[in-house]
This record gives sequence, structure tokens and C-alpha cells, in this order.
Amino acid sequence: MRILLVEDNVMLARALTEALGQAGFAVDCMHDGRAADHLLSTQDYALAILDIGLPKLDGLEVLRRLRQRRNALPVLILTAHGSVEDRVRGLNLGADDYLPKPFDLSELEARARALIRRSHGHDSTHLQCGTLSYDGISRAFTLNGEQLALTRRERAVLEVLMLRDGRAVNKEAMSEKIFGIDESVNPDAIEIYVHRLRKKLEGSGVAIVTLRGLGYLLEASPPPGQAAPASR
Repeated sequence: MRILLVEDNVMLARALTEALGQAGFAVDCMHDGRAADHLLSTQDYALAILDIGLPKLDGLEVLRRLRQRRNALPVLILTAHGSVEDRVRGLNLGADDYLPKPFDLSELEARARALIRRSHGHDSTHLQCGTLSYDGISRAFTLNGEQLALTRRERAVLEVLMLRDGRAVNKEAMSEKIFGIDESVNPDAIEIYVHRLRKKLEGSGVAIVTLRGLGYLLEASPPPGQAAPASR
């Protein structure tokens, strides 16, 4: 999933970008509020992690502008330790969660994943599509009870499809969700990953379906003896 990290402390930003990247996120990192505001008005993200004390535009103003545009993107604000007033202001402006500094990287990752799940309407960390299961904590997929071997990109594509919960996502939107703005992307990359995933899901009763004009959809076949859904 592609997220935006906005932190003016360059060393901290670099460490967070690396840690979140290792956790499977595609991270765009900015160091000032004006640049963040521009990206949030032009790019599609699954989550924004926003420090309050930013140059050019402070984090709360970035958040205010985001909500003024009626953008419901989940936002996790980072606050100075003990800054109750900033936390209250952030929550009142529409922040979804806050994390006081200093914090543990594992907690940041857990909160980020929880916010992304909830933004897609999932309260549970466990998602299911037929015989395919997803553990939102370990990020592991199991198929028919056995762990599915996936590359980082394959996992990212399958996560997007699983979180969409039966709604189609087109190739362009998929690409925006899993690649950062600085990454050089082959136009056919999504098709390649989908092709590989289809091979790995073959015969399981779970398939990635292409809906003409709409995109890709994760779909499970009904158990034997049950009627098949109407064709799309």
C-alpha cells in the first residue's frame, strides 16, 4: 500500500521510510507542509503519516486543507511527547489517530495497518475470500490452509484486492496504490503481477477476474452444490 510520510527531521524520516518500506509499504516522503499539501491534492494514498511541526505549512494546516477538500484519507498525526493540545486540535480537525514521539516502530506499523483496514470497512485483522485467508498482522496469505509464497509486489497487489472486498480496481488505481512517485514503473507491471497471482491461485476456487472497463476483482467460487453467482 502506498502511503505519504511527512516529517521534517531528515534522519528520522529516512529511518521511518526504510522501516515502513521493509514492512511492505510504498512510501513517498516529504519534509515540508507545502509539498505534502500538493501531493495530497494530486495523488492517491492509502494513509498519510503527518508530523505537526512542519516548515512552510504546519501539519494541522495540511490536515485542515485535506478535510476541506472532503478527502477522507486516514491520517495518523505524530506529536511531540505530552502535547495534549496538539493532539486534541488534530483530532478535532479530522485526524484518525495520533502517536506521541518517541514511539516504537512496531506500534507505528500496527496503527498504520489498522487505519488502512478500517478505511476499507474492515475491523478484523483477519480477512477471507473463499479458501484464501489474509492475516493483517503478519501480512501472510494462506490458501487452503497453507501459506502462499508471494513476492513483495504480488503481496501488495493481493492486499489491495482483498481489502477492496468484492469491488473492482482498475490498473491505474492499482499502480498508484503500490508504487511510489519516484519509482520507474513498467506500464505492464500490474498485468504481470496479476498473471503470476492467477497461476498461484489456480484450482483453489479463488480467482482474479477482469471486468471489462472496471478492472480487477478478487472472487471466490461457491462451494460444490451451491448455485454460481450471476455472470457479470
